[in-house]
Amino acid sequence: MPTTNTRRLAAALAAAALGLTAACTAGGDGSDEGPKSDEKQTIEVWHGWSAAHEVKAFQDAVAGFNKAHPNITVKLVTGVTDERITNAIRGGNPPDVVSSFTTDSVGQWCKSGAWQNLKPYIDKSKVDLNQFPQAVRKYTEYQGVRCAMPLLADAYGLYYNKDLMKGEQPPKTMSQLTALAKKLTVRDPDGTIKVAGFMPSAQYYEHQVQHLAPPFGVKWLTDDGKANFSKDPAFQAYLKWNKELIDWYGYDNVKKFLRSLGQEFEAANPFQKGKVAMAIDGEWRTKFIEKEAPKLNYDTAASPVADDKVSTYGSGFIAGTVIGIPRGAKHAQASWEFVRYLTTDTAALVTLSNGLGNVPSTIPALSSTDLKLTPQFKTFLDVFKHPASTTTPPTPNGNDYIVRFQKFVQDDWETGKVKDLGPALTKLDGEVDNALKLAGG
Repeated sequence: MPTTNTRRLAAALAAAALGLTAACTAGGDGSDEGPKSDEKQTIEVWHGWSAAHEVKAFQDAVAGFNKAHPNITVKLVTGVTDERITNAIRGGNPPDVVSSFTTDSVGQWCKSGAWQNLKPYIDKSKVDLNQFPQAVRKYTEYQGVRCAMPLLADAYGLYYNKDLMKGEQPPKTMSQLTALAKKLTVRDPDGTIKVAGFMPSAQYYEHQVQHLAPPFGVKWLTDDGKANFSKDPAFQAYLKWNKELIDWYGYDNVKKFLRSLGQEFEAANPFQKGKVAMAIDGEWRTKFIEKEAPKLNYDTAASPVADDKVSTYGSGFIAGTVIGIPRGAKHAQASWEFVRYLTTDTAALVTLSNGLGNVPSTIPALSSTDLKLTPQFKTFLDVFKHPASTTTPPTPNGNDYIVRFQKFVQDDWETGKVKDLGPALTKLDGEVDNALKLAGG
């Protein structure tokens, strides 16, 4: 399957469990080490894609590099996890290039030196970083150290079933979303949800806090890198919206509905089967619908935003795949040529985007006439380019603060265990800050 937040979240949790930051010591870049890039050599590249169409798309993009650099042979290793990458770096026997779906772990990699600082390579090659949107530049560096380059991106928006909408326009604000969700919901006589207009629970696939809190304008961390849940009223606005709509459905009905659903990445996905009228999802869903539900009458739009944030409509949450050079790479200069080509060459990015169904990560590639994607995909290109689009900032312990907030929402808030938000969010801030302190934040 294409790059997904589900895959990325699992990888981030694995990296955190390994204690990557504590296990690695900072090291210098290898920009002047190993053979020169014009010498005959073989580099080993590890990436996480494993499905047949994914592997082929990557091979097709690499073919362009082979033509430009016939002296460099590229050995591709597919389906690699962050755990395997981490263990190779620890053991002093890493590949030359590594790619990961885990943007949340960039803070760990940059701070520890597990992934090399790319600034010397970038300066020498005169790569213009302005070709990447601001949010993308943010999730590929930490505290001024850029140890990763972006390789395709994920943008999130609203999918809606046009048959179920019955002429209704897609909502632009959260109040419109709530009203339409209630109008489109179909229940059985006992209250069981037959068709959900919109499922607000953070336990529903891509409706995780990472994707539904940003439309309220949340600021995840304070300026000095501390937890901000109790200080930013936007978090309470998100949580109150979430709970009010869940209570309208009835929590027991929500649980029953969620239990009735299958896996996110299968043909029985509820949106594809008409069991959900509207859903937040990533651009890759267009590829799944094309293959698994080609007759589905649907369209896409930007995610609705809080009523007091209408000026940001059109934006959304952004994340993506990252690529870099691990500490100890034996062919660092050739590795940089590969990284530079794959992340800045328009033809390579378009090839990957067409094959994987992800957003190309440079502004020039976004406007390429060679992009061959469905009409509904345009929404995600626009979201990716929008100046108000955001991402989650990296920290020394990855996405620990996201994981803790997600757990709080689904285990304590949605269930009704927490009645008073203020003290609960203050407690959550303390837990996050303690974990950051232990990680060196």
